[in-house]
Amino acid sequence: MRIYNLALLGFGNVNRALVRLLEGKKQELNQRGIAWRITGIASRRLGWIASESGLESSALLAGEIPASPHQRDVMDWLQASRADVVFEATSLNPEDGQPAIAHIRAALEHGAHAITANKGPVVYAYEELRDLAHAGGKKFYFESTVMDGIPIFSLFRDGLPLIELRGLHGILNSTTNVILSSMEQGLSFAAALKKAQEIGVAETDATHDIEGWDAAVKVAALVRVLMGVSLLPREIQREGIAHLTPAQVRAARQEGKPFKLVCRAQRSGHGVRASVRPEQVPLSDPMAWVEGTSSIVTLHTDIFPCLTITETDPGVEATAYGMLSDFVQAVEG
Repeated sequence: MRIYNLALLGFGNVNRALVRLLEGKKQELNQRGIAWRITGIASRRLGWIASESGLESSALLAGEIPASPHQRDVMDWLQASRADVVFEATSLNPEDGQPAIAHIRAALEHGAHAITANKGPVVYAYEELRDLAHAGGKKFYFESTVMDGIPIFSLFRDGLPLIELRGLHGILNSTTNVILSSMEQGLSFAAALKKAQEIGVAETDATHDIEGWDAAVKVAALVRVLMGVSLLPREIQREGIAHLTPAQVRAARQEGKPFKLVCRAQRSGHGVRASVRPEQVPLSDPMAWVEGTSSIVTLHTDIFPCLTITETDPGVEATAYGMLSDFVQAVEG
């Protein structure tokens, strides 16, 4: 049985959930010939911590970080941890994807598989990182970047060979969906935002969600990987939900055309036209019934005119599962 050294970049909700999932699925992983130990952990607060003999998962989850030599930078950390797989789950930088891109590049150059929940590296450096991984016989996977680990990227990579994706539309941002659903139920915008923050789907500063940036970055990632077109988030027509009042939102629902923050992308000539903006959606459209933290995407292909994937009320474990699935596919592939 192969024992893989795992290094965690970022130790917030996602990577913590991943550690719990790794522990919970240890027997199933062993049955596939996969064993693991955590030999590295890094974050802005902790610095670069490595232990080749392994760090105790229970201690990490309890916040008890063992004393160990602190490395100076990511390359020192990778070497000290002897990482076979790096799980990158740091915060998104929607402007250029750094420093996550540099960290993933370092992981691949070190000779580790790189798995990320961060959309930035996919949007701004997908081809470079894909090719770097391929040259080194490693994998660069990122299923958790869109729809919390639902298999969208791997669906096309493994399950739908030769399919041409011609367009897509859907609801891809949980924060705005929670806000709109809550306003329909009578809350003010501020109270709806607070609810989204309390249940953990919105950051303290939710500007990127409210203004549509998070959704635009997800659209850009889908377009770049699945449609083969480099489309930057700033090139996507974007309008947020801040101007919508609770009265407008409730009236729209009563009229049978609720507001949703809708993402769209469509091939046009040699490029792709894309948008993120509030739209009133008729009740005959499945998007009208997607509420709260749920999400939906409809894919338009040359073979299947409409292939729809819906995710209902995911938690952070769903995002962590996407990374676990990527891990299994990377080491077995």
